[in-house]
Amino acid sequence: MKTLSFAWRYLWSRPLGAALNVLLLSLGLASITFLLLVGAQLSKAFDRDLAGIDVVVGAKGSPMQLILSGVLHIDVPPGNVPLKAVKELAKNPLVDSIIPISLGDNFAGYRIVGTSHAYIDHYEAKLAQGRVWESGVPMQMVLGATTARKLGAALGQSFVGSHGLGAGGHLHGDNPYTVVGILAPSGSVLDRLILTDTASVWKVHEDYTASPDDSDDDRQVMEEEREITMALVKYKTPMAALSFPRYVNTSTEMQAAAPALEISRLLHMLGLGTDVLRAFAGVLLLTAGLSVFIALWSAVRERRADLALLRMLGAPPRKVAALLLCEALWLGLVASVLGLLLGQACTAALAWLLQLDNSLLIGGVVWPVDLWVVPALALGVSLVSALLPAIGAYRVSVLELLQSR
Repeated sequence: MKTLSFAWRYLWSRPLGAALNVLLLSLGLASITFLLLVGAQLSKAFDRDLAGIDVVVGAKGSPMQLILSGVLHIDVPPGNVPLKAVKELAKNPLVDSIIPISLGDNFAGYRIVGTSHAYIDHYEAKLAQGRVWESGVPMQMVLGATTARKLGAALGQSFVGSHGLGAGGHLHGDNPYTVVGILAPSGSVLDRLILTDTASVWKVHEDYTASPDDSDDDRQVMEEEREITMALVKYKTPMAALSFPRYVNTSTEMQAAAPALEISRLLHMLGLGTDVLRAFAGVLLLTAGLSVFIALWSAVRERRADLALLRMLGAPPRKVAALLLCEALWLGLVASVLGLLLGQACTAALAWLLQLDNSLLIGGVVWPVDLWVVPALALGVSLVSALLPAIGAYRVSVLELLQSR
């Protein structure tokens, strides 16, 4: 304990140098912490929200855009597809189930998603209040937990959606929604959505585009030409992945996008950016290591009188070497704490800035298993940097120390 106390005092006997070393080491560790936290949380969110969805069928365009808009709800969809064509796909012997997704409106920036009860069942979400909408009955909505909290909504409250997926569009004032249920937090994408029956989306947009002079025949044609945005498909057998997407892409006017494949591509593209940050963090750690080495090596030379006094008082060489190692350990410990806090703060700031509301990045403090590498790396860099100065202090004799004065 005395050695640790002496090492702490020695470390801060030169406050500017110690602070610089702590700052350099903390910045490198914070960068690594940030990368580990973002990577772990994105992987967890992708695994959670993509689970059980084998393929997404939608309009021709970018497959990745289809996945991001229809599953993660962080992009705009490429277009709509005929409901009739989706119903034909549901008859395919390779298809186990299909969940319809209809987009196009929002309320206060939260997406209104027309779908079926199967969408809630897929994520095993539970109701906190109220009930789900009645199938086929339009203009009833169920709010995700985050949406309800942000809007301060309550059962029975009415809302008017606006056109588009972002706030500021044309208001559909003739078709207000009524809140009939609020979901409990599930940690899934449902938390930040507004769910309703697909019939609600059709009603709002058909009333918006239809003319008062339209005949009953025109209305019937409109029903036959109804569309949805996309369909989330689950296979009956994994072997369907070999033929079903090819069938959709070549034999229909739609496209099939495999979530696992597209997310792998996305993570690969993100990896190019993280490689740069990782290299930057490595440079900071290397610089910090050299700075610690120089500081401790200089400390051995500056503290010859102190070291000589310790040796004359009976301290063995290993005690003197342990003093320098403990000083390095204190430095690594302080830097690891600051680096972890700074990395957590940066991750929380990114989540707040992007307004992801716990759907992809969690704003609070989290600790994935991989994060233990940060304090281990901090202590490792500090000890390696202190190794040569400690050996030098161990080998110097008391006589040489006294003669140097």
